[in-house]
Amino acid sequence: MLARAALAFAALLATVASAGAQPAGEITVMAYAGIFEDKYKAAVIVPFTQQFPQVKVNYFTAGNSAQMLGTLRAQRSSPQIDVAILDVSVSNVGNKEGVFSRLDPAKVPSLKELHALAAVPGGFGPAVTFDHWVLVYDVEKVKPAPAGLADLWDPRFKGQLGLSAMPNIQGIVATVLASKIVGEDYKVSIDGAMKRLKDLGPSVQTFDPQPDGYTLILGNTLTVASGWNARAQLYHDDSKGRLGVVFPKEGSVFQINTINLVAGSKNPEAATAFIEHALGRDAQKRFTESMFYAPTNAKAEVAPAAIARTAASPDNMARMIPLDWDWVTTIRDAWNNRWRREVIAGR
Repeated sequence: MLARAALAFAALLATVASAGAQPAGEITVMAYAGIFEDKYKAAVIVPFTQQFPQVKVNYFTAGNSAQMLGTLRAQRSSPQIDVAILDVSVSNVGNKEGVFSRLDPAKVPSLKELHALAAVPGGFGPAVTFDHWVLVYDVEKVKPAPAGLADLWDPRFKGQLGLSAMPNIQGIVATVLASKIVGEDYKVSIDGAMKRLKDLGPSVQTFDPQPDGYTLILGNTLTVASGWNARAQLYHDDSKGRLGVVFPKEGSVFQINTINLVAGSKNPEAATAFIEHALGRDAQKRFTESMFYAPTNAKAEVAPAAIARTAASPDNMARMIPLDWDWVTTIRDAWNNRWRREVIAGR
């Protein structure tokens, strides 16, 4: 009788301990605004709060990735953000400055399931989404469609192009592709790319499409623009196919968003639980199928129709150009200055 009572008491203690281990409290996730916010809340945040009802998740937007890092720097003495999703070229700077904390693999087991490309040096926050650079165009006005960046020098596009220039990271990708067109190694020199892009200048109506190239095309201001695949696919669907999306014949480059634990988070347990959830198979599947970001979890079972519209499809993956975004931070200012002097001011 005593033995049974002892066993029952032990079971009760185990239940209490298990309940106590569940994350609770409040966290704030900082990420992108607009359609990203809408889709991310539905696909990732709502299911997380259903699984962990004792955690309240606030969503905070702070402009682009550079502005997000500025916000985090300003809060260093008393962080108000717990988790930040931002571009890897910026999060790498934050890692070096101590803005973010390393993740504990024991608390984030999904780290073992991620693609090799998702890893970030030093054990910091890994990639949570993959996107890639594309061209978008007006299907009704542009026939035939451009096959890649090299086609934009065609006189028929004169004055009709929107090409996002540096400091926008789309300008970095355009530089890499232009270097490929002229046959140079961008890590050695971008002289040929700069000359080629300068020659394109007169055809470019804007190097800073606002609010974006997709909207300007659908508003009859541009006919061709650069963009990111995930948003382009959504605009394609919303426009009933009027906005065409092209994976460039030269290849493309991954744009990587990382998910990061903010150093000094007031609720690191719940924040870490959220990061594990966001990297997990189910959340990755839901977000890819709703917004066409390629999954970073290699074991996420995404519907084939959705995968085919991302860079994760076998055909697209084979044409991706590797780019070391940590290296990009060392040359970003120099490239940006050359864009301003030679491409934008030189047209």
